Amino acid sequence: MRRAAPVEWDSVVATLRVELSRMQLPSVSQIARFARDPFLILISTMISLRTKDDVTLAASERLFAIARTPATMRSLGDEQIADLIYPAGFYHTKSRHIVEVCTILCERYNGTVPEDVDALVDLPGVGRKTANLVLGLGFGVPAICVDTHVHRIANRQGWVATRTPEQTELALQRLLPRAYWIEINELLVGFGQTTCTPTSPFCSRCPLQSTCRRIGVPRSR
Repeated sequence: MRRAAPVEWDSVVATLRVELSRMQLPSVSQIARFARDPFLILISTMISLRTKDDVTLAASERLFAIARTPATMRSLGDEQIADLIYPAGFYHTKSRHIVEVCTILCERYNGTVPEDVDALVDLPGVGRKTANLVLGLGFGVPAICVDTHVHRIANRQGWVATRTPEQTELALQRLLPRAYWIEINELLVGFGQTTCTPTSPFCSRCPLQSTCRRIGVPRSR
């Protein structure tokens, strides 16, 4: 089987930046642009799981208008937080996790978010995707946040050949220049929502079509 050509990452990123400039930023990126606060980024990312961007942004803004620190947010209780973040997906579970996270931050970390991936993934409701997004957008620590869009597009393009997001993260760490680790999630989320969609992607208008291997794409537009 013929080996894939090396990826011209500078060109790929430059192309995706142009695409992103025509789109609305993902909800958590918008929060990060407004206030580069690791705590707000952590909470908004927790809210965003299985929730559309516009719902996430509105829910985060309602919650942050009332509470912006672990101590004040914990004092609200999970019922009030659930009311504020509704209709985010699984809002009752998320509100409970938010209170638990705020309690841990207050009791173990003096009300601050730890700058450590292992400590972050130990928090209730926080996985590697959330932890890496907090490290990147909140602390500026190079970390690759692999969500469903990053995992799908990286495999579809032929950059990696992996089965899980965790495997994709490790593979991209070996391939992607470190300077792009933080940015790649933001670039591919917008691209995946509008062009490289999960089913029947818009290959006819894709700016990366000349190098895409279209792996696992039986039908496109």
